Amino acid sequence: MDTGIVIGEDQLARPAWAATDPMMREYYDIEWGMPVRDEHGVFERLSLEAFQSGLSWATILRKRENFREAFAGFDPDTVQGFGEDKVEELLGNAGIIRNRAKILATIKNARATIELREDCGLAEFVWSFKPEQTPTPRTMAEIPTTSPESLALSKALKKRGFSFVGPTTMYALMEALGIVDTHLVQSHRRGTSGVWPA
Repeated sequence: MDTGIVIGEDQLARPAWAATDPMMREYYDIEWGMPVRDEHGVFERLSLEAFQSGLSWATILRKRENFREAFAGFDPDTVQGFGEDKVEELLGNAGIIRNRAKILATIKNARATIELREDCGLAEFVWSFKPEQTPTPRTMAEIPTTSPESLALSKALKKRGFSFVGPTTMYALMEALGIVDTHLVQSHRRGTSGVWPA
C-alpha cells in the first residue's frame, strides 16, 4: 500500500508534497496545521486559500511575501478601502496572482470581516465549525477534501457576504488553521497542534 509517506534524510516522516521542496517542507514542519486564532491570521489564510483555488499551494507560498506587500499585510481595515485604482495596480503586479475576481473577493471579504466584528469576529466564527472529531488518514487518498463542517462554514460565510469560500477551499482553510488535523497518522507532525491528540 502506497501511503504517500517519505522518510527524509533527517529520518522524519512527511507526505510526498512536503518531502522535497525546502520551502514546502519548512511550511509543513513549522506552520501548516498549527492553530491560528486571531482575525489577522485567519483573514490572511482565507485570502490566500481563495487565490490558491485552481492552483498549487506552492505557487501561492512562493508569492506570499508579495501578496502581503500588495494587500497591506492583509489588514482588513486597509484592504476594505481599496478602490478601482488600487485594483488596477494589483492587476499589473506580476508578483501576485492577477485575477480580478479574486482581488475583488479579497476586498469584499475584508469588508465582511469588519462587519463580523459586531458579532463574534472572523476567527471565532470560523473556529465555531470545528468538528467533534478529526480524520485519521493513513494514506493521501484517505484525506477528505470537504466535510459537513466545511460545507456549513462555506454557506455561513457566503450568508455573511464572503466570496471564494467554497466547501473545498474552506476545508483547506480548516486544515491550515488546525481546526482539523489531516496529517497522516505516520507523520512526525501528527497531533503536534495541541488541538487534537496524535
